[in-house]
Amino acid sequence: MAGHLAVEDVLRPDRLRIELLDNPIIKIEDVTKIYKLGNIEVVALNNVSFTINRGEIISIMGPSGSGKSTLMNILGCLDITSAGNYYLEGLNVSAMKDNQLAEIRNKKVGFVFQTYNLLPRSTAWSNVELPLLYSNASNIKLKVSTALSQVGLTDRAHHKPTELSGGQQQRVGIARALVKNPSILLADEPTGNLDSESGNEIMKIIQNLNRETGLTVIIVTHETSIAKYTDRIISVLDGSIVSDIRQKAATVTT
Repeated sequence: MAGHLAVEDVLRPDRLRIELLDNPIIKIEDVTKIYKLGNIEVVALNNVSFTINRGEIISIMGPSGSGKSTLMNILGCLDITSAGNYYLEGLNVSAMKDNQLAEIRNKKVGFVFQTYNLLPRSTAWSNVELPLLYSNASNIKLKVSTALSQVGLTDRAHHKPTELSGGQQQRVGIARALVKNPSILLADEPTGNLDSESGNEIMKIIQNLNRETGLTVIIVTHETSIAKYTDRIISVLDGSIVSDIRQKAATVTT
């Protein structure tokens, strides 16, 4: 199944949201991650298990050193488990080699970073286009223009990052993540470098993408003001999940 719904499905978002939320896209089974520092073993994740359904928007919270960054790296196929299994759309990612993980990242995971990670000398268009150039994609112009339109930056397509505000740079980052039509959007502190107004604008874009297209969104954050806009909060402490709470997400207003 593709990362997004068909156009006719978007016309019935409430009905399809119910159907999506009964369709697992991620399954984490007894995952442990151990880092070895000389003779010392550091347990970053300890026997973690949970499921994320297609179409959910969730937040993962925890203090520094809690294991949330390690969990994010595993979910984003940037790292593998020491024990246990990670299934992404039925594929056992934990059993894959580096080249296979790279292919999964390129096709199925859209990343949004706190620091934007844009090429400073390239325009918004070129930054968004870049992932497609590495994947030999077709219809590149249409895909780039669509992604920029989704984040409201059509009129800034030929501006460089230095000519954009922080909020606009993050929108470019979101468009770059969307252009591949990913199965999941993984956002690491997406509002961490923004003021409250710009942060709300970014969260409104992300929430609308989830509600209107059924895109599965995972937000790693330490801010309760951001987590309240998600359907579910998974809290991590000392490498374990200490709570997994479903809630009625607040609607972002700007």
